[in-house]
Amino acid sequence: MPEKFVLKTQSLCPECLKLLEAEIFERGGKVWIRKKCAEHGELEDLYYGNAEMYRKVMKFSHDGKGISNPEIKADKIECPKNCGLCREHKTHTALGNIVVTNRCDLQCFYCFFYASAMGYVYEPTLEQIRMMLRAMKSEKPVAANAVQLTGGNPELREDLCEIIGIAKEEGYDHVQLNINGTHRLAPDPEFAKKVRKAGVNTVYLSFDGTTPQTNPKNYWEVPKIFDNCRNAGMGIVLVPTVINGTNDQDVGNILKFGIKNIDVVRGINYQPVSLVGRITKADLKRMRITIPDVIERLEETGIVEKEDFYPVPTVSAVTHFLEALTGRAKYELSTHSVCGMATYLFKDENRYVPLPRFLDVPGLVEYLDEKAGEIKSGKNKLLAAGKVLVKIGSFIDNKKQPKGLNLANIMFSILTKGSYEALGELHKKTLFIGMMHFMDLYNYDIERVKRCCVHYAQPDGTIVPFCAFNVIPQWYRDKIQKKFSVPIEEWEAKNRQKLKDNYYRRDAAAMEKAFDYGKFYDVRNF
Repeated sequence: MPEKFVLKTQSLCPECLKLLEAEIFERGGKVWIRKKCAEHGELEDLYYGNAEMYRKVMKFSHDGKGISNPEIKADKIECPKNCGLCREHKTHTALGNIVVTNRCDLQCFYCFFYASAMGYVYEPTLEQIRMMLRAMKSEKPVAANAVQLTGGNPELREDLCEIIGIAKEEGYDHVQLNINGTHRLAPDPEFAKKVRKAGVNTVYLSFDGTTPQTNPKNYWEVPKIFDNCRNAGMGIVLVPTVINGTNDQDVGNILKFGIKNIDVVRGINYQPVSLVGRITKADLKRMRITIPDVIERLEETGIVEKEDFYPVPTVSAVTHFLEALTGRAKYELSTHSVCGMATYLFKDENRYVPLPRFLDVPGLVEYLDEKAGEIKSGKNKLLAAGKVLVKIGSFIDNKKQPKGLNLANIMFSILTKGSYEALGELHKKTLFIGMMHFMDLYNYDIERVKRCCVHYAQPDGTIVPFCAFNVIPQWYRDKIQKKFSVPIEEWEAKNRQKLKDNYYRRDAAAMEKAFDYGKFYDVRNF
């Protein structure tokens, strides 16, 4: 089968972690990455499942402002060997992560890490957490404004509300809680109210499917989780880890399920599995799935099409315009175009309409960038801004726009206020459908990690991109966390409990007798 060269990059050997030259190329309508280690041979892996879609997303590529006060000040930077962040990193922290515990009540096989596998318990102190929050807030020219408290399962921290309160005290507008919901959110109706009152905006809920087979993690607990979040007035983002041959055929039902519960579900963020650890070539080929592959399965619902999705940096044009208008650096989603895709669904009576069906996205992006350039070149700001606000409506097809929606007014508010609240109004009227494909050592691309916008703060003061932190744990996550941890035996003695005491156990048969799960998960009318 003929190949077409796309570009050169660098990668890592999955065995020895040696930095390797790599190439990205097209073959058979897909995009691949290939590298060769002198010691461990040649490795080829699927990079992006649709070459046409790859060419589309790369048109929106844009490098951000980077970090003007990097923590790593070494004269020689060899990405990704000395992350922290460094001067070569091209994107500020759009979403900061803080691991508040590596304990978990579940043991999912694809998990990045948990205490029983590591041999120690990592739970930073409140003082260390505050320091990590401040480190991300100190980034220049753009400080972090959104933080995710993650793990392990943060539900196991008894002082979780104090941690949330510290994040709010440190000035974070958006606090996201990444949990399973099994330990406290499902069984305790008051837990949702407590974390909401403490300052949580969104529950980032692990949710792998609509059947016991595709979602053995929390299939039985989700009904209570939804009820408790509804009563607390707290939104949920469903987060399915998609594995080819395991739950990939359920992604359409997950979309319909989100629509069915749109009163509490704010979005769905599909995550094609990151194949961490050593696996066979057969398992790699069997389990690998990429963003275009997930979209193809979603197309089977008839609700969305691949043309409805755009890469994350598409929204950078809004940032560029606001920066030109205000003269100040603004929050910017300038991650690598291959990392993520998204769209919005708007309700229109009994149907749901994707945003690009009635908004000329490429046209608007081009126009905003053009006007930003005019302002930066010295043209009158007020005049240029006035033209933009008048012009907005021309990019909207009012005949196709859902009834009761005035997108022009929402966009006017975003462009004039440029605030978190203005953007929040858009999310209240829609269902967000996103995808984020984190890398692993088999498809690792150095150019992607340089542009990562999801970062982890560590108690040693460094801030590390997601795909360095979790994919090369021996360099970052495990190496640092071990220094700030205690052996399991010591933790158990101090807390007078065994780690396994918090392992979750359910009586699924009894739960199914007490509740109509078939009706709850039925999506045939959506």
